[in-house]
Amino acid sequence: MKNLFTLLALLCLSIGIYAQNVTVIDKEKLFDFYQTQRYGDAAQYLKGIYGEEVKDFKTLSQIGYCFLMAGNNVEAEKFYSKAYSLQPQSLPILFSLGSINNKRGNTEKAKKYYGEIVQIDSNNFSVYKLLANLYPLPTDSMKLVYLLKANRINPLEGDVAADLAEVHSTYQQYEKAYDVLNVAIKGDSDNLVLQRAKLPIANQLKKYGEAIVSGEKLLKDAADAGVIKDVAKAYYYTKKYQKAIDLFKLLEALAMENESTLYYTSLSYRALKNYPQAAIYTKKTIDEAISPNTSSYYSLLGLVYEENNQLTFANAAYKKGLQFKATPTLYYRLAVFYDSRLKQGKNALKYYNLYLKSKPSLTDDKEEIKFSKDRIAQLKVTH
Repeated sequence: MKNLFTLLALLCLSIGIYAQNVTVIDKEKLFDFYQTQRYGDAAQYLKGIYGEEVKDFKTLSQIGYCFLMAGNNVEAEKFYSKAYSLQPQSLPILFSLGSINNKRGNTEKAKKYYGEIVQIDSNNFSVYKLLANLYPLPTDSMKLVYLLKANRINPLEGDVAADLAEVHSTYQQYEKAYDVLNVAIKGDSDNLVLQRAKLPIANQLKKYGEAIVSGEKLLKDAADAGVIKDVAKAYYYTKKYQKAIDLFKLLEALAMENESTLYYTSLSYRALKNYPQAAIYTKKTIDEAISPNTSSYYSLLGLVYEENNQLTFANAAYKKGLQFKATPTLYYRLAVFYDSRLKQGKNALKYYNLYLKSKPSLTDDKEEIKFSKDRIAQLKVTH
């Protein structure tokens, strides 16, 4: 009998110890955290209950998810990494770790985790799309590899189709780009992103009629500068010059013109034999093509040559700068150059006068102005 009481006492003690070790979760409280999107509170609540040394895969995943949703990537990675050590082939864990490292700029680690997904599931569209996005340059060979794989699995997905078409276009493989977009557009004819991407490619392939039809539809949606330019070019190549001009001028009204659009405007006016306007737009094209700093660059180049005693090159550089823009600085440099380096007083006098006529700053250039006036007075005596 004594032994029976002893056995019952030990059993009760064991049950009491087990009851103390069972984790009790307030499900209503946790649900409220989720319902109100207080994921940080949920994560801290679960962490407080389970502690740091939890080794249960589902619990680690749950805490990691809460930290991830709360934007705490450091804590999320810590718990997901522990879950990864328990189940290294879990796709949700690998996706989460890849995403976290991508957000934190750890691109190589993101590639590692996504690469492990590929080893497990070689037909996973999402992971190929994510891997392609880790290569920002369209010229990167691996970007093309992953986009091709993603597109093969799902050729109707618009984002991948647009990105793949861009890469093909970078390599001037316009037929491939066109085909990729065509397939995706057939699956989603209202996708304006795909329609926009197709326009410049259609022009490259001389499918001008198609570019005009789809472009005009896009123009009804919004006056996108890229669309306007591509439709206008298509009109130019189909010899509808006035329609091309009207669209190019719309870009001017929106302050979105550039060297190319001004050039085609000039060509269109020339084709219509409107030579005065053609001349105006040719000059505008030239002005747009030239950097406003070009004359300054030649001024610097001339100074470098001068300081290296390459006087012929210096002279040529200064005068080349004047062809782009006659600035007070260039006139002054040339005046001093002829005066002190080449000892050509007559030419120096000419450029000192041009310098003063170019209206240099009375405050910033007052010393140069005084020096020029003094030298003019002196040179007039001798020349």
